[in-house]
Amino acid sequence: MMNLTSPESVNLPGKSTHFAAECWFDDTCILDMDYFVKTLSGIKAKGVRPELIGSIITHYASKWLPDLSFGEGSEVFPGPNFEDSPESVTALWMKKRFFVETLVGILPPEKDSIPCNFLLRLLRVANMVRVEPSYRVDLEKRISWQLDHATLKELLIPSFVHTCGTLLDVELVLRLVKRFMNLDESVRSGSALIKVAKLVDNYLAEAAVDGNLTMSEFIDLAGALPGHARSTDDGLYRAIDTYLKAHPGLSKQERKSLCRLIDSRKLSPEASLHAAQNERLPVRAVIQVLLSEQTKLNNNKQLQIDWSGSFVSVTRSPNQQGLIEPPARCMSKREMNVQQMEIKRLKEDVLRLQSQCMAMQAQIEKLLEKKRGSGFFSWKKIIVPSLVNKVDKIGDVDRETEVGFVGRQTPGDMKTRLVRGRTPNNKWRKSLS
Repeated sequence: MMNLTSPESVNLPGKSTHFAAECWFDDTCILDMDYFVKTLSGIKAKGVRPELIGSIITHYASKWLPDLSFGEGSEVFPGPNFEDSPESVTALWMKKRFFVETLVGILPPEKDSIPCNFLLRLLRVANMVRVEPSYRVDLEKRISWQLDHATLKELLIPSFVHTCGTLLDVELVLRLVKRFMNLDESVRSGSALIKVAKLVDNYLAEAAVDGNLTMSEFIDLAGALPGHARSTDDGLYRAIDTYLKAHPGLSKQERKSLCRLIDSRKLSPEASLHAAQNERLPVRAVIQVLLSEQTKLNNNKQLQIDWSGSFVSVTRSPNQQGLIEPPARCMSKREMNVQQMEIKRLKEDVLRLQSQCMAMQAQIEKLLEKKRGSGFFSWKKIIVPSLVNKVDKIGDVDRETEVGFVGRQTPGDMKTRLVRGRTPNNKWRKSLS
């Protein structure tokens, strides 16, 4: 048997520890599984770091099982594998199952010793070869510890159960999320929770395309995370919109149940614009989006910029204490049309006011010209109309005397009337002479 040197004693300047482990372990990949387990136990007894042991296990597994070698930053290493074996399909299946179960049994217990993506690939193969439930539960527990490091590509594990109608194993992802939420607060910190929420929203958007995905499964997975886990609901809105598009036969009540998952206050302006014009959403959901946008607009109006350039709130409510700077708002197409009509109406009002102002200025100029040209003739305009009025009154008196108002009048009345009629005539003649 070959004389194996501990990887801790290998000194390769300028090379990483992972590369040094690969160089040391290339010759040992031809060993069978039993001898590999014994060799690994001896290495553990010497106090080798768990990260290096994990790299040895992943390297060995990638050599023998090519299904575990595909991923980000990984390579497909040439060498012996189960596919090249001349054994029957059943024997090959059993051999893979024994290999996966053995790998799960020798994994180091430390959290970050094995990459999360490798564990997800190992779980996919474990579900495919139907390993014992205890090994599957152990793998799910390890993955839930570092679920925030998982990628969407590795999380898209197909369902190998014939009774399951969906293409993807949604129940598996739901178990992983629930296990993650049951961890301590120190493990699922704020940043880790936000990453998991984003991962779940992206997974829902991919799974929603499947027409066999039930609404209860979708709601259970979307509601497995608390509301504060999502800094924005754009990803969840995209997933719900995809589900509504793939399931056009949903009733009005079912669509309302899905839209209750969305917090319209946490939608970006782009998502709000899309939701306001989305015909697949119920009317109540669209109204809530419009009201939330109106509330944001009112909150933005309540903010004023002080002389130093910082935002100061005029009336701050308890819900606005953490508000520093309002987000930019993109108006909807309906609001833009209303704004354009309002601008057009204002332009017409301005033109009408300008024309009225010009007409008033012209009248004022005419009055000023008349006032400047008035002198002697202005007094003539004042005196002549008064004289004309007096002449008209005298004419009326003369006509009254000529017509015949004498019937019932006394001689004294007739004399008085004649005197009144003659007196103005004398004054009129003197004024004319």
